[in-house]
Amino acid sequence: MRFSSRGQVDPFIVMDVMEAARAAEASGRHIIHMEIGQPSTPAPVAARAALAASLERDALGYTVALGLPELRQGIAALYQRWYGVDLDPARVIVTSGSSGAFLLAFAALFDAGDRVALGQPGYPSYRQILRALSLTPVGIPTRPEDRYQPRAEDIPNDIAGLIVASPGNPSGTMLGHDPLAALIHAAAARGISFVSDEIYHGLHYEGRAVSALEISDDVYVINSFSKYFSMTGWRIGWMVVPEPHIRTLERLAQNMFICASHASQIAALAALDCIDELEANRAVYAENRRLMLDGLPKAGFTRIAPPDGAFFIYADISDIAPDARSFAAEILDQAGVAVTPGLDFDPVRGHQTLRFSYAGATADIIEGLARLTTFMAQRQ
Repeated sequence: MRFSSRGQVDPFIVMDVMEAARAAEASGRHIIHMEIGQPSTPAPVAARAALAASLERDALGYTVALGLPELRQGIAALYQRWYGVDLDPARVIVTSGSSGAFLLAFAALFDAGDRVALGQPGYPSYRQILRALSLTPVGIPTRPEDRYQPRAEDIPNDIAGLIVASPGNPSGTMLGHDPLAALIHAAAARGISFVSDEIYHGLHYEGRAVSALEISDDVYVINSFSKYFSMTGWRIGWMVVPEPHIRTLERLAQNMFICASHASQIAALAALDCIDELEANRAVYAENRRLMLDGLPKAGFTRIAPPDGAFFIYADISDIAPDARSFAAEILDQAGVAVTPGLDFDPVRGHQTLRFSYAGATADIIEGLARLTTFMAQRQ
């Protein structure tokens, strides 16, 4: 049986790293995980309790395609609380994680063959989802001096869309109000659809992240309960779209997904009120970030753009090793620390970079830094 050409997407290398780490653990080794971009904490206590109670009284069948009305209202209220934005809940669409939101967004905005630009380094699944939909990803090479974020003057010609992430993955860096506004306005002036990936909002350590909705209503904003709300495996996210796009997204969602998981929607609604627990999680990441920014340069990883948010540090290792993938394998084998080579995030220059995640427990971060320091010292 034949394969479609659009189905031949690249592998997600971090998953290969995870499998190598799992195999090492199965052999009896203790591995420090700095490769995976997910919280080490579970869903909030009240979220789990709300679902447990609902399981005893409700059938949890299909919901309406756009999501439980009370959850959409709760998400709209979050925009008022975080950004001072008065958002109509009708514009909120609950999705099967941010991945489901990207599928819906790209299907709604673009036709087969369209070119869609995104910064490199950037989240690899953007490229692969675009290719699977017969769209063409166009990389924008970003610079360390711009903290791996694109500039308005870098927007390529002949594109239908632009995807921007702030905080970014793998860099953790954010765009301030003016640079983000410049990108949005430049895209609008050229009729380019703007998609803002905001799934790491809430995880900031100095100034807060700016939402594209503070600048324009004529954008798509995508977010998720995975990161700040610590609900990766629950596969629940959302998108905010312009009012004229709601019905198109509703028809697509009805046919592609029917609805997001009812159980996860129940838990997500309760998670919106778990502020104290979620802020305690963020305090752990803040301490981990402090340790990483102090410890990585001491170990020898000096070429980094300090992150503003998320839980990643992106390091240029071109002065240390010629190939990030083999170097990551060496670190795993000799130091027992799993890290992600940058080829996932930048297929052109990623062989010169590593991504370190500090989403784990603080004790693991301390141990991992000690192992990296010893490994680098012995490698001299």
